[in-house]
Amino acid sequence: MQKRRFIRLAIAQINSCVGDFSGNSEKIISCLGRSVQSGCDIVIFPELAVCGYPPEDLLFKKNFIAQNQRQIDLIKKHTSGITAIVGFASKVKGKLYNSAAMLSGGKVLDVYHKMHLPNYGVFDEKRYFSAGTSFCLYRIIDRYFAINICEDIWVDDGLVARQAKAGASLVININASPYHINKIYQRQKMIKAQARKHRIFVAYANLIGGQDELVFDGQSMLISSRARVLFTAPAFEEDLSFIDIDLDALPKKKYSKGVKIISLGLKDKELHPLSKAPKPQKLNVTDEVFKALVLGTKDYFLKNGFSKAVLGLSGGIDSALVAVVAKEALGSQNVLGVALPSQFNAPESLEDAKSLAMNLGINYKEISIQEIFESYLKTLEPHFQGQSWSVAEENIQARIRGNILMGLSNKFGWLVLTTGNKSEMSVGYATLYGDMAGGFAVIKDVPKTLVYKLAQYYNESRYRQIIPQRVIEKAPSAELRPNQKDTDTLPAYEELDPVIKYYVEDDMPVSEIIKKGFSKDVVLKAAKMVDRSEYKRRQSPPGIKITPRAFGRDRRMPITNRFYE
Repeated sequence: MQKRRFIRLAIAQINSCVGDFSGNSEKIISCLGRSVQSGCDIVIFPELAVCGYPPEDLLFKKNFIAQNQRQIDLIKKHTSGITAIVGFASKVKGKLYNSAAMLSGGKVLDVYHKMHLPNYGVFDEKRYFSAGTSFCLYRIIDRYFAINICEDIWVDDGLVARQAKAGASLVININASPYHINKIYQRQKMIKAQARKHRIFVAYANLIGGQDELVFDGQSMLISSRARVLFTAPAFEEDLSFIDIDLDALPKKKYSKGVKIISLGLKDKELHPLSKAPKPQKLNVTDEVFKALVLGTKDYFLKNGFSKAVLGLSGGIDSALVAVVAKEALGSQNVLGVALPSQFNAPESLEDAKSLAMNLGINYKEISIQEIFESYLKTLEPHFQGQSWSVAEENIQARIRGNILMGLSNKFGWLVLTTGNKSEMSVGYATLYGDMAGGFAVIKDVPKTLVYKLAQYYNESRYRQIIPQRVIEKAPSAELRPNQKDTDTLPAYEELDPVIKYYVEDDMPVSEIIKKGFSKDVVLKAAKMVDRSEYKRRQSPPGIKITPRAFGRDRRMPITNRFYE
């Protein structure tokens, strides 16, 4: 029998849950079994797959680390006839590392410790981990490969350069790389550059799933030394894929003396090469954002023990999109939309809210707040004496609605979904303890202009008008006073959203934004509203990150702050 000249690699793109050691290990062991049956030589799992990512301050708990390390002893028993590379947190001589265990034949052959620890944006790894200092090479016949973890591969002329120079022709990179718009193209661009520059193949395994504000999109891949994408796993789905890598296609390199070598053997049984896996369809921005919102919402519910959602249906575009996402994530039977009209709500708004609920097949209620509102006004009348109608009376309505939704939540165990978008959250166009009251803010990081695109996308993807066209076309309004429009208080969203992007996501000075052709008054007003609304955002529920810089984990501003641009 002719000795084969390829290795069979499995990439296990799994959905781990932080702290669910038994559940995460079961997934890993299941993938190991399927990989063995498919004749794989190596199976790779995402970063910190054993304990979930990011574990944050759970890493300070001794029992958390101990349970995480015990799972490696359990998993290694299932590696007869295969090599597994598994992400976990390891503690060595009092230091904690973000590590990858190489398991084979029931043994721990090696443990690699991540060297480059990210400490920006959503990452705080220097708070928890020590940096590794060394690496090994692993030999299969006459080729060598190396392991690294996430940030290690992003550093130009860093670890990857050292590993390639030492003799690696294949680099296996395990990741927990969170999603934001167009992130896949940034990753591919970076990996292609590293592959071409250092003449290496790169096998990239990424996590999928929602974890609080973060969503991990998967899209694991294999890139050749000529920067060709040989394989890409699906987006936002768990996946176990098998890929054959021709050993003769890997550049042959001499290894540098002084680097530890660990030899791995290939199975003796005959294996027929696999056919090439089809490449998944590329997603456009609205596709990927919608999938991220659905997955993030679904996992927030399931991983936190909730099954049903309730939200206020105003007949507006934001609540319509949140209802759509909730229906897709949880099923129509698990979503309740509640219309909460007052004297200021147009009849068309109630018609649109009811039509949407019917089109989605979700449960629907109408609870008038008018009598309660009048009672509030009567109670406060002697205390508001001499004061004209203002935003105070408007916000009372929003807070009554928040109270009712939270009452339903408490009574029946439903989680309240808030419906505010990023544009509103940026400038504080929201009511504390009113429309901000709830457990999860689905579109908190979605700009208003993108909300409209997602609504239109959903209708087009379902080939019918599920979100009523009137909802998409009518001018947005909070409907808290007669004939109210958002533009009474805010610039048009088409003008506001790019200003917010420059100011919030790009940290661009006001003067530079104005130079881009925006109205000085609009820019100054928007910047001031953003700066003065930090106290509101700090009290808002968590929401799904879909932009490169979201409020909260990414952008951390002091509430007490006298710096103004």
